[in-house]
Amino acid sequence: MLKIKDKDVVKKSGEAEHPIITFTGSQIDQVAGFVFAISPEELKQADAYEVDDYQRISVQLQSGISAWVYVNAKENT
Repeated sequence: MLKIKDKDVVKKSGEAEHPIITFTGSQIDQVAGFVFAISPEELKQADAYEVDDYQRISVQLQSGISAWVYVNAKENT
């Protein structure tokens, strides 16, 4: 979990702590989730919403499809 310091994000989400993906180096670690089909404009809106602690990267999922995910920017640099 990541403590969010941006008051606008906390107000919009109603939560002061948000989940974040952090690379562990272990191939057995997985993140359960859903893939959403969104428009380029919706992706821009998601990028604008996320705080600097998050970084969007493209990954190949276990299913074989590629998707954007937000990960811990401090761990991914």
